[in-house]
Parts: sequence; C-alpha cells; structure tokens
Amino acid sequence: MLTKAYSEQRNLVTGYGLAALGALGFSAKAIIIKLAYAAGAEVDAITLMALRMLFALPFFVLVAVWPNKKPPASPLEKKQWGIVIVLGLTGYYIASYLDFLGLQYISAGLERVIIFLYPTFVVLFSALVNRRRIAAHVVFALGLSYIGTMLVFIEHLSAASSGLVLGSGLVLGSAVIFSWFVMGSGVMTQRIGSARFTAYTMTVASVATLVHFSFQHGVRLIQLTSFHYSERGHVFKLALIMAVFSTVLPAFFMNAGIRRIGAGPASIISTTGPIATLLLAYVLLGEAITPAQVGGTFFVLAGVYVVSRAKK
Repeated sequence: MLTKAYSEQRNLVTGYGLAALGALGFSAKAIIIKLAYAAGAEVDAITLMALRMLFALPFFVLVAVWPNKKPPASPLEKKQWGIVIVLGLTGYYIASYLDFLGLQYISAGLERVIIFLYPTFVVLFSALVNRRRIAAHVVFALGLSYIGTMLVFIEHLSAASSGLVLGSGLVLGSAVIFSWFVMGSGVMTQRIGSARFTAYTMTVASVATLVHFSFQHGVRLIQLTSFHYSERGHVFKLALIMAVFSTVLPAFFMNAGIRRIGAGPASIISTTGPIATLLLAYVLLGEAITPAQVGGTFFVLAGVYVVSRAKK
C-alpha cells in the first residue's frame, strides 16, 4: 500500500514538473524571438519561422511515423485528415505567423499577456456556437482579464512605442485564431491521441511555413547571405534553441504532464507563463517591470484562472 501511494505521489510530482517545464518553454519563445530580431541580421518573421520549423520538423515526423508499442493506431479517415490540415494551418501556421509579426512591434511581456487571453475567447466562442448563457462569475472573470490587458496596453502606450497598435492587433488576432484551434483540437486529441495530433498538425504547419518562405524569398533556404557570419550563426543558434526548447519539448512535456495530473491542474500551472515571460524579458531583454504591468498581468491571470475552472 505504501509503495503504491509513493508511486502515485511520485507520478503527481513528475506531472507537475513536466507541466511547469512545458509552460516555461512556451513562455520563453517570445524572448528568443525578440533576441533573434535584435541579433543584428535583419531577419523577418517568416524567415525566423522557417528556421524554427525546419529544425523542429524532423522530431515531429519521427513521432508521426514511429510505431506504437500498443496495437497500431487506426489510419485517419479523409474527413479527419481534412480537420487535421485545417487545424495545423490555423493554429500552428497562421496564428504563429501573426504572433511572430506582432513581436516586431511590441514587447515580449505585452505579447504574452495578449496571447494568454485565448482561453477567454474559447469560452466566448463556445457559448456563441452552442448558444449557451455565460455565468455571471465567468462574465466578471472575462472583464477582469480584459481590464488587465488594457492596463498593460495603456502602460506601453504612454511610452509612445512605434507600431504598438499594429503589433497588439496582430498578436490579438493570433490569440483569436488559436482559440478556434483549441476548440477544434479537443475532439481530435480524444480520437487520435495528443502526441499523434501534435505531430500531424505541426508537420502540416511546418510544410506551410516553408512553402510561404519559398514564395516570399525564393528557392534559397535562408536569406542571410548579406549579413556577417557571426550574426547568421547567432540567428541559427537561437532558432535551434526555439525549435527544441520552446516548440518540441514543451509540447510533449505538457502532454505528458496532462496525462499524469489532468488538464485542469496543467492549465492552472500554465498561468505561470506570463510571469516567467516578464522575468525573462527583464533579465534578458532589459524590459522594465512596472506596477501597472504587474497589476494588469495579475488581473489577466486571475480572470483566466476562473475561466479555466469554468471550462472544466
């Protein structure tokens, strides 16, 4: 009995640790993007995305084709393939592209606060699609999240940041599109498994990103030939770090954590993401942490926490 209890406790601790690592990895993505933009080479959003996907693609292809120890998974039907392709294009290609574009104009801290509104959009769109009434305490939580976002936005507006409205709009669009991806992914992960679904959708997004890059920049893989070798190497290194530690590993860490502790606790742990982004942005990017930013982030996280419990 003691051995079983110890095993269950260890499983829970492992699950919480994996979910925390996943949240930390995802939150570091914006920091790495900003570092790449500041590396000296004038890298655009699609080039950086293409590098990230190029480095990440072999991992997801390996997961997609790796034979399971359990009985082989049944092949997807045409309709399921269609859904996977649409979700991959929207959630991991279009939403990511808008996010990368937005980070050219706004800080990593503001980006993470806006992106983290996506659970509130999931609640709103789900209520609209299913014609459900939203409970009063959830409405209050939604309002709290949006007030918090406006506090952080106004704080940046006072600094007269160039392209603030454009960048915030792009990231907000990314959050809205990603919320639709989340709504559609719930059913598919139950049907084909979370790891398989992640591998398929990320593979679709990788191909779309590379095709987009080839149309925009031609057949050459990377348009960095006019920059100094050290700058190219630095951008490549940052893209590789982003692919491994902010794309591949967090996706599978979070999936493994959810299997051990459940989606509810994992979503609560993920609320540490914006806080981690603020701290990393302060240390690595020199972004200021102001009382208004801290208060606004707290409002957003409090609202998202209530909304996440309501979704559950």
